[in-house]
Amino acid sequence: MTAVSGRLRVGVVGVGSLGFHHARILADLPGVTMAGVHDMRPERAVEVAERLGVARHASLEALLDASEALVVAVPTSAHEQVAVAALERGRGVLVEKPIAPTLQAADRMLAVARTSGATLQIGHVERFNAALRAAEPYLDAPLFIESHRLAPFSPRSTDVAVVLDLMIHDVDLVQSLVNVPVREISAVGVPVLTGTADIANARLVFESGAVANLTASRISLDRMRKLRVFQRSGYLSLDLAEGTGEFLRLRGELPALLGANGSGGACPAPDLAQLDLAGIVERIPIQGDGVEPLRRELESFRDAALGHAPPAVSGEEGRTALALIVEIQERIRQTVEESWAPAGPTSEARGSTRPAPAAER
Repeated sequence: MTAVSGRLRVGVVGVGSLGFHHARILADLPGVTMAGVHDMRPERAVEVAERLGVARHASLEALLDASEALVVAVPTSAHEQVAVAALERGRGVLVEKPIAPTLQAADRMLAVARTSGATLQIGHVERFNAALRAAEPYLDAPLFIESHRLAPFSPRSTDVAVVLDLMIHDVDLVQSLVNVPVREISAVGVPVLTGTADIANARLVFESGAVANLTASRISLDRMRKLRVFQRSGYLSLDLAEGTGEFLRLRGELPALLGANGSGGACPAPDLAQLDLAGIVERIPIQGDGVEPLRRELESFRDAALGHAPPAVSGEEGRTALALIVEIQERIRQTVEESWAPAGPTSEARGSTRPAPAAER
């Protein structure tokens, strides 16, 4: 289908908490005509349609008839079914993260997208975080990345481990920042309140030698979304929740400091006793533009679906993030089983708290 008058007709399937915000932004997005919404709960679809002043469609087929592109914000277990139905009809699709519940489902989605030629973009919205976008001029070959994504307990998404619920954001981020394959993974997680890991840590070693240390928790007292990036040019500290941060780097005295410690003797050494941190380190504030990351994501999807740009997060990149998460889950399962093995009852007798392998979920 060709967009009429340069405006793209976009529908939203699944208007729960996140899907509602997709629909809210699309209803006011330049270059987009909101084609309407559909939800398996008719009362919710009616509520959102009336609130936003858009059409409510009784079926997915009816929404596809009215749309040129689709945002899929249904539960992960239904991603493949809904996305394939749209892709087969040549509709561009933005699928919320993770791309699919399994790698096999992701592969089927990718195959349909390749055959139809339709756009497939994955909703890793942290790629559009205001702080990260503002920090782009200072990012340069990260050597070490540390992330903390912590949240208080909520019954939402407790049917999956915290790595699939929360850590996948940071797995995708660090993969995009380092931009080389992962060579080695180690991970540990603990099921505290649910049957799957509620707090987890993963260490990724990339083929370039870069290292990422990721921590995710859904049983914390406070919320935190922070990313720290160490590189030869300096150090970035970003608060992804606030959209702010700072970049610290040595001032122009770097050659003189090297001379002082013996690495560059030809340079005159400053009197280090007269210097404080402010005299050595330049602190550059990072301030985001305040635009909602979800709005930036939908702008990028509009442009990709219209053929003006490639998808900001391709289906293949979404699959890579899922593959890493599956491997992290397996490492956690192995670590938990090994740590419990010497003590008394078998895992079958304990029963309720061992994280299930990805294939079982």
